Amino acid sequence: MTTLATTGRVQVLGAPGDRHEEVLTPEALDFIGRLDAAFAARRFDLLTERRRRSALLRGGTPLGFSRATRPIRDDPDWRVARPAPGLTDRRVEITGPPERSMAVNALNSGAQVWMADFEDATSPTWENIVRGQLTLIDAIDRRIDFTTTSGKEYRLTDRPATIMVRPRGWHLTEKHLVVDDRPVPAALVDFGLYFFHCARRQIDAGSGPYFYLPKLENRYEARLWNDVFLLAQDLLDIPRGTIRATVLIETITAAFEMEEILYELREHSAGLNAGRWDYLFSLIKNFAHRPDFVLPDRATVTMTAPFMRAYTELLVRTCHKRGAHAIGGMAAQLPGGEPAAREAALATVRLDKEREAEDGFDGSWVAHPGLVPVCRTVFDEVLGERPHQLERTRDDVHITAEHLVAVRRTAGRPTPEGVRDNIAVALRYYDAWLRGQGAVALNGLMEDAATAEIARVQIWQWLKHRAVDRETVLGLLDEELAALGATYPWAQLDQVRDLFERTALGRELPAFFTTEAYARHLVGRPAVRG
Repeated sequence: MTTLATTGRVQVLGAPGDRHEEVLTPEALDFIGRLDAAFAARRFDLLTERRRRSALLRGGTPLGFSRATRPIRDDPDWRVARPAPGLTDRRVEITGPPERSMAVNALNSGAQVWMADFEDATSPTWENIVRGQLTLIDAIDRRIDFTTTSGKEYRLTDRPATIMVRPRGWHLTEKHLVVDDRPVPAALVDFGLYFFHCARRQIDAGSGPYFYLPKLENRYEARLWNDVFLLAQDLLDIPRGTIRATVLIETITAAFEMEEILYELREHSAGLNAGRWDYLFSLIKNFAHRPDFVLPDRATVTMTAPFMRAYTELLVRTCHKRGAHAIGGMAAQLPGGEPAAREAALATVRLDKEREAEDGFDGSWVAHPGLVPVCRTVFDEVLGERPHQLERTRDDVHITAEHLVAVRRTAGRPTPEGVRDNIAVALRYYDAWLRGQGAVALNGLMEDAATAEIARVQIWQWLKHRAVDRETVLGLLDEELAALGATYPWAQLDQVRDLFERTALGRELPAFFTTEAYARHLVGRPAVRG
């Protein structure tokens, strides 16, 4: 990569693209530089603490609710901020990457909220990141209408969904923006560019700058985000509390600090979300070294498993106790294909959303516009004309630390089909991700990075505890790579194999495949579509 532009201490690396100059303005880059100067060192220290705590868990240190923060949990009086404009009724939220045609479809889907996902549903090529910011600017300015070369029209309706943005997590960097040869934290890039260009636009449109915060592990990481919000609002002369953010509870450690996370963000809080697939990934990853935490095929670990039920019920109780929205997990089914398959998929989604609505969730996620009607119908049946059910405080729920880690009742050995499926899914997702695609249709589901993470950590865990032998895994790896190459001649098989071996077969278990893949294979390369 060569330096293309310098603004203050911020250098832009990578190839320029169409309209990039509208996003990478000197003023926007200066704003990013000021956020970086204020918070990059704290972010580094928090990531160091993550590694320390992970080592403690591997060594057998038990998880529990902090005694130091018990006064926060016991104080009955504090509440988060009241819902912001456009976030009072959130019964259906649709997620997806900020890609132009998918954005129009999501905004027009009938969902109350669209979460534009720069994290798990976006492969972070430089072009994808900058084009994603342009998509958001154009959507807010209602300049997103376009017609494809085949004549298909995409037009925004008069009442699009409220936009929320999920920046990348604290663990990731953006190597195309550097300060003194050090990459800027990707979270600050995604947040900062959107906030700088779109905060005023959203306020003027009667909405606001709203966010989803991924992969937080504790209250200190929430406090860091809150301080980012305070400085960003001050720098642009925007009233404090204008920003609102929903935190995804998708790590096992964050599940023990839900109230504390809400407390740290309270004037900026828009509630919590049950990021259930990343949550399962986090639980497996943190306890992968322990034989009593070996789980069976991921398809058999459902939301009715005792430890998953404990997690979601605690989330609803915590949110409603503090006046915060509780948003349910992802329905990833693709409602297409033969009529029988479509009806089966919709029935599965309906059962899942019925459980969430009856448990007290105020809304839930879907990955496809075709799932919006069934999710809305379920929540309509429970909510009626009410915008939410915050009054259901779920005082009947009493969750202990033991409930959240009660994996033994779900433990079991993998089946041969489960081992093959994990390998196949990981390989196919890795290939798509390396080619610049972060949301991938696999086996009738719209999958993102969380799926590949669960698949590869389970393979590592099963090998570690001899639930499957290495020769079997290597044989299946060869077979599935050959099948991938036969189906997709453009597949980058050598790079896919290298990534799988490094993230699923190594002696140590990497925390995230995305950090490994980004550093070794993605930086400086354009997206290559198959």
